[in-house]
Order: sequence, then C-alpha cells, then structure tokens
Amino acid sequence: MDYSSYQDLRVRTLEPGILEIVMGEPGKLAVATARAHAEMARIWIDIDRDPEARVAILRGEGKGFSAGGDMAMVEEMTRDHAVRARVWREARDLVYNMLNCSKIIISAIHGPAVGAGLAAALLADISIASKTAKLIDGHTRLGVAAGDHAAIIWPLLCGMAKAKYYLLTCDTVSGEEAERLGLVSLTCDEAELKSKALEVARKLAAGPQTALRWTKYSLNNWLRVAGPSFDASLALEVLGFTGPEVKEGLASLREKREPNFPPAPKDF
Repeated sequence: MDYSSYQDLRVRTLEPGILEIVMGEPGKLAVATARAHAEMARIWIDIDRDPEARVAILRGEGKGFSAGGDMAMVEEMTRDHAVRARVWREARDLVYNMLNCSKIIISAIHGPAVGAGLAAALLADISIASKTAKLIDGHTRLGVAAGDHAAIIWPLLCGMAKAKYYLLTCDTVSGEEAERLGLVSLTCDEAELKSKALEVARKLAAGPQTALRWTKYSLNNWLRVAGPSFDASLALEVLGFTGPEVKEGLASLREKREPNFPPAPKDF
C-alpha cells in the first residue's frame, strides 16, 4: 500500500504487519487542519485494504497526542455552509471508517488529547494512555454540541453519569482517571508508552487474524447500534456552528478569557 499521498500523517512499517501512524511534528501539538482532518477520515480505508497490515498504532508526535481543530478551520465553519458540510462528512467518515476497519487499531496517548485526535484515541480497539495524559472534550466550551464521537462511545465506556459530567463540563480526565473510569484500556508511564503499544501490537499481530477481526466486527455492533445517536449529535454539532454561542466561544479562546455566552432563545 502506498501512503505517500499523506502529508499531515506519517505512516511507516515498524515491523512486519505493524504500522505506525504519527500525527504532528516534533516539539508541537498535532492540530487538525483541513488537510489533517480529511486524512484522519480516510487513512482507515487504506489500512483496511493494506494486505500487509495487521495492526496500526496511532500516536502523536511532540508535546502531546492532539490539540484539536485548527482555529482557522473552526472560524470558516461558522461562515461557510460548504465547509460545514465537508467537515460533517469527514467527522462521520472518521468514526465509521474506524469501526469498519478490519485491522486492529491501537492508540498511544500522551499529553493533551483533544478534538478529532481524541475521537480516534477513544475509538481505537486498544487505547493506551500515559498516566499524565489529559483527555478533554471541549465542544460545549466552544459553544457546540459534543458530536464528533462522544455520543457513540463515552456512555458505553464509562457510563452515562460520567459521560454527561465530562461532556457537559469539559473537565480534564487524566490518563489514570481515564483507566479507572474505563475510558481507556491501559495506562503506563509516559516513558514506557511507545514500547507498551508495540508490545501489545506484536501480541495481536502474531495472533489469529480472522478470529481477531471477526471479534472486533462483532463487538463493534454495540457501537453500530448507537449510530443514530451519533448521527444526531454530529448534525447538532454542525448546526451549532451557525449560531451565536460558537462565535463567543471562539472569540473567548482567541482572547484567552472566560466566555460570556448569550442567553438561550426564549422558547428553546
């Protein structure tokens, strides 16, 4: 499989059967630019079709796993219907392409994990976080519904009460707390993260591939059942980009201040 067309994602073979997908650059947090967002949606189709791939490890380079959406793209979404439609399609495809990818996906999470990166981290089949990782779903802080993955996976992983608390408040979940809640599969010290992910990948790459892939397919039917809830949440998130709350949320983030959201519509 030729991965040379990818520019924001770097794909390489670590060992026979084990691919590594790296987001971002050394010393920086990976930002979901328009191109990166599109690549994150389609990479899983190529991995599914790659006859040599058995397991894929997704990780962030530099200071953390992911920094969330590029502010320029977010601002475009508030102004341009075509951009909103494109991002909606890519966000939908990211989720369903990961669910339908037959190969096993492992996420290795360190530092901040926000936005589309967080979606991929939690939708991975095996999620491994450093104890000091910081998982943040900041949608409502921005002024839009938590829609890019939250409704399909958080209640199943950590229960509705905890899902509502973290998605409504945007509080940070540490790697240690995420494991305690069931949001991630494993935790380890950050220095051990790459080696731990590779250890698990080796075990899975050496296993019976048909049995593993059919088990993944069967378990993911739990998530497919939640598809309508996800579809609704994503549509409501995108609708929110047309409203006044996201404008204030975006302005407050740019100005590094607390937001002062407008009151809700009278009959809402």
